[in-house]
Amino acid sequence: MRSFCTLLLLLVIVALGMGPQPVQAQSGTTGDDILNTVTTAVPFLRVAPDARAGGMADVGISVSPDPNGWFHNPAKMAFAERDLGFSVTYTPWLRQLVNDIYLASVYGFKRIDEMQAVGGSLRYFSLGNITFTNQSGQFIGDFRPNEFAIDAGYSRKLSDYFSAGTMLRFIYSNLATGQQVNGVDVRPGTSVAADIAFFYQNPDIELGDMDATLAWGVNVSNLGAKITYTADAQNRDFLPSNLGVGASLNMELDQYNQFLISVDFNKLLAPTPDTTANQAWKEQSVPAAILGSFNDAPGGFSEEIREIIWQIGAEYWYDNQFAVRAGYFFEADTKGGRNFFTVGLGLKYNVFGLNFSYLIPTTNQRNPLDNTLRFSLNFDFDALTGGQK
Repeated sequence: MRSFCTLLLLLVIVALGMGPQPVQAQSGTTGDDILNTVTTAVPFLRVAPDARAGGMADVGISVSPDPNGWFHNPAKMAFAERDLGFSVTYTPWLRQLVNDIYLASVYGFKRIDEMQAVGGSLRYFSLGNITFTNQSGQFIGDFRPNEFAIDAGYSRKLSDYFSAGTMLRFIYSNLATGQQVNGVDVRPGTSVAADIAFFYQNPDIELGDMDATLAWGVNVSNLGAKITYTADAQNRDFLPSNLGVGASLNMELDQYNQFLISVDFNKLLAPTPDTTANQAWKEQSVPAAILGSFNDAPGGFSEEIREIIWQIGAEYWYDNQFAVRAGYFFEADTKGGRNFFTVGLGLKYNVFGLNFSYLIPTTNQRNPLDNTLRFSLNFDFDALTGGQK
């Protein structure tokens, strides 16, 4: 029974770590051709919640704000053009294998005035139904592991072009409550975390006869206490703290046509596992692990560079009502090897906006979203009161 529970937890972690978001860092041994990855706890926190970003390889740090902008960069929400809105997203998970695993999220925002915005979100990850048996194969019971995060955010302009923002987060992870691992009872894991972000947007750029908006952003996310699933205070796992940097250029081709291109770079702020039997790296404090994550790779600077995941995405809008999107996600082979194209569509009509995205794998690396359609539904309440189009 204990061995089964251990295997269950490992399978859950591995399945999450295969997701299309940067939830992995390095582990193992040195060498350019050696797989050197490790998962953090609660990696669902690094899964982009919305289909708009999903259609552009999950870029979002510097693109124009919508309700899901709280995930990508809280600071940019102060630049939201609308006064009130929210978004609902449903993402099937491992759809080719099972039909009861999914990620669902709700994001919303409200502008207080021209300088400030507040908002929040709920993300819920259901890992389906798991049947427990003992070593003889006898039925013990069913269990539905799940995780969720509740966020509250604040964003404020510091000038006409620059803003800062933050998100506070409560995290709950219930993977195998009531079971035991090595004689220790498993319980739900909880933690708290915060995001700190900055955003710059200049809408006064001219490219020949075209008007353009240049933007860039920085988001340091999931800064928080370690999480544990047992009463053993020494057995704690790091959260998927992440440094994200992005830039974008949005060009108004004419009265009806707009084209945006954006690129993001992400790096986990997680420690490199020791390649020896020494487990001291697991006992680091969170600040020490974050600071050390920039220079602790066994392969030195070249391996640190390979830990950086980059994404590039493009978005075309016609008359601010119909959008076509595409993107490419790249991760080094020795750091997980997740490489894929994405495509997406967007539609706006009065109060409603509907976004779709589809992931196309380019390698043999399995991905929970391989050939899966995901969708988001946005609600614009300004349209009900005759507000800005």
